[in-house]
Amino acid sequence: MLVTLHRGVLCKSSNLGADGFLNLLQDRGWRACARYTSGVRKFIAPLAFALPLALAGILTVFGHNGGTGLTWNREISRVFFRRCAECHRDGGPAFSLMTFAEVQPHLGEIKHQVLNRLMPPWGAVKGFGDFRNDQGLTQEEIELIVDWIEGDARRGNNANALPPIPKFAKPSSFSKPKGSLDVQGDLVLVRSFILDGLFPERLEDGSTARVVAHFPDSHVEPLIWFNQYNQRFQHPFLFRQAIELPVGTRISGIPRNSTLVLLPGKKPAPRK
Repeated sequence: MLVTLHRGVLCKSSNLGADGFLNLLQDRGWRACARYTSGVRKFIAPLAFALPLALAGILTVFGHNGGTGLTWNREISRVFFRRCAECHRDGGPAFSLMTFAEVQPHLGEIKHQVLNRLMPPWGAVKGFGDFRNDQGLTQEEIELIVDWIEGDARRGNNANALPPIPKFAKPSSFSKPKGSLDVQGDLVLVRSFILDGLFPERLEDGSTARVVAHFPDSHVEPLIWFNQYNQRFQHPFLFRQAIELPVGTRISGIPRNSTLVLLPGKKPAPRK
């Protein structure tokens, strides 16, 4: 209960609501306090109606994606240069996405490809296996690109905010190192193997397959989950830390008519 004093008149209130409070005051003869409270209510009522409308207007302006302030010059170009430009450039294997003007006609397609993790063409499910050469977009990068597109995909006014155009080294073809092990179908190791990475030497386009290692102690180690793999973007998948596979380990999940190469590595240093 709240007790207040207005112009020498004692006022009491409870959880009765405004109308119940006024009735209580009037019933008890506290008319002076009732008149005061009624005046306060008349003053506040218009505000109670107008305030939500004002807040809604503010949220409409600043809550829209356009209010994020993302621009091509400042944020988005950096993601494209780092993740996309290796292929999407003049002289690359795909159409160029190096400038704001080149990106504009493909906004809808870019959003679809990014949300479905089809581009950049990493070819595997993120988080199933830990790879040091992972080129897939992070969740933060995906949200950044999508927010920018949905917020009207602005260029930005400051051309000086653009990062330098990246330099590209001549791509080198991958060759299997000595000691590699070609696997077709399930395989049980007859000798221990230090696994540094995987190379899909032959895998049908669009393939989806989960490859795992079953250890003799019943432990299961996820190796890779191919997802809509595209042979045109063939590349090795190199683990962040080499995996020791003991004798008796069974590799399973390799699709029929496919060849997966186990890449040898060095024994990992003991963890501290």
